[in-house]
Amino acid sequence: MNRHLAQIALLVDDYDTAIAHYTQDLGFLLLQDEDLGGGKRWVLVAPSANSQCALLLARASTPRQSERIGDQTGGRVGFFLHTDDFDRDHAAMTARGVRFVEAPRDEAYGKVVVFEDRYGNRWDLIERRA
Repeated sequence: MNRHLAQIALLVDDYDTAIAHYTQDLGFLLLQDEDLGGGKRWVLVAPSANSQCALLLARASTPRQSERIGDQTGGRVGFFLHTDDFDRDHAAMTARGVRFVEAPRDEAYGKVVVFEDRYGNRWDLIERRA
């Protein structure tokens, strides 16, 4: 059996603001942006062109969804961005104003730091040990 996770929906307040943040601040690629009519769009971003999983930026359309923007995981780290060069990506993200909530640290599994996206969702930036 060959299966993989394709997309994960992430609630945002505005498509264009979210696209700008993920592509400019975090260095993701815009893979798809299709107008679905009625103000809805199909927007996919990913860390690289060969990523097997992408984020579906989903604009909140109800008050309940709006309440969840930035808190889809109850305040814990919910997203894990792996890199082959921690120092490069950490420096680039810092220069673009990404908010890191701690200093980088070495763990048994690799180098890691927690950051928040513009909405407050917590992410780990990780360079795994070989």
